Amino acid sequence: MRPSLERIGRFDPERARARFRGSFRPQHTRLVLAPTKQLIGCVAFGPQDGALLLEHFYLMPEAQGHGIGSLVLRQLLAEADATGLPIRLDVLRESGARRFYERHGFAETHRDEFDIYMERLPDNA
Repeated sequence: MRPSLERIGRFDPERARARFRGSFRPQHTRLVLAPTKQLIGCVAFGPQDGALLLEHFYLMPEAQGHGIGSLVLRQLLAEADATGLPIRLDVLRESGARRFYERHGFAETHRDEFDIYMERLPDNA
């Protein structure tokens, strides 16, 4: 997230750590490993308020642009479809992640000063 936050002049390491600590749910956090078993990212995905919350989806810069994020997300979408629950997430307004999620069926539900909130209904809905 640092590059996105720096681009809009909002990067503050303390605020970023506090936000992550405040929303970190280790029981729902998964590691993304390369075929070599090297850690290349993480994602949190678990139930919250009648939906599945997707957050903290990060890939190392060198792992980006190779389809890994789409592969991981498709797996999460399949899991969500099997439960019949929608997936909710939020992205920084100026983040390119919005287009990534739109390509995978997410739509904006609302926004605030800094974030865009998105949802994807289950495929079987």
